[in-house]
Amino acid sequence: MFDPEKFVAGKIREIQGAVGSERVLAACSGGVDSTTTAFLVHKAVQERLIAVFIDDGLRRESEPQWTLDLLNRLGIQAKLLDRSDLFFSALHGLTDAEEKRKSFRETFYRTLGEAVKAERAKFLAQGTIAADIVETTGGVKSQHNVLEQIGIDPMTYGFEVIEPLKELYKNEVRTVARYLRLPRQVSERMPFPGPALAIRLVGGVTREKVAIVRKATEIVEHETRNLKAFQSFAVLLEGKATGIKNGKRVYGDMIALRIVSSKTAICARAMPVSFALLRRIANRVTSEIPSVVKCLYDATDKPPSTIEFE
Repeated sequence: MFDPEKFVAGKIREIQGAVGSERVLAACSGGVDSTTTAFLVHKAVQERLIAVFIDDGLRRESEPQWTLDLLNRLGIQAKLLDRSDLFFSALHGLTDAEEKRKSFRETFYRTLGEAVKAERAKFLAQGTIAADIVETTGGVKSQHNVLEQIGIDPMTYGFEVIEPLKELYKNEVRTVARYLRLPRQVSERMPFPGPALAIRLVGGVTREKVAIVRKATEIVEHETRNLKAFQSFAVLLEGKATGIKNGKRVYGDMIALRIVSSKTAICARAMPVSFALLRRIANRVTSEIPSVVKCLYDATDKPPSTIEFE
């Protein structure tokens, strides 16, 4: 049986032994994996840790400031790096899901390499977990926070990596977060992909498309807040569908809804949610986002599907 007390004590000793007197930079998105990592490393090295949130322009509404406020409340020094132009430039013209993921990963690590150098740190702490490694090395999809496991030397970017959670699955990470008494808004937070909204819109990435799926995400997360779902989110599909707006025929956007239950993210089941809930979400999405004319529900399990569309 997993023992969080033993795990935390062992990891603190391990981190202290690896880091010595050096400084550490933690990449933190506000999710349970990266926040638990940052908090754990902070317990080990105290003021020699600085956390950074990379604003890539692909996050939830108001998420950058939400994360900075969270880290400050936890006593962790944190900085915001606005690199949205850099990420949109890197993703420009890419439509293949794997190409988008790899381009995001490269930009992510180049940005962190510059931050590590600027902060005179030697180590990068990140919230890689077992599912990230399994899916990347198994060829399912490239996760943004996997390097050494696929044969890339982190020193290429100018740092050594600390990944204290890499042996754990999501349910075990939540157990650690609860043991560390992190706020429920962290320990129970719904997973959000590293490349964020870039892989929750099918095809090319533009600021206009991101704005659409960001608003749809806000609606879906609000309407499903009382469900015990592992993940619930919106996806902007590629192409257009015929619809009616203001009594006239239009070609508009299509949003797909995904609501799944899971423990480890390796397998997942589409949840049998009520039709009343689906209608409420569809009505809000089509009325609050003028370009959307169709809202669909994805009832596919993982496998054969993945949780994300890309």
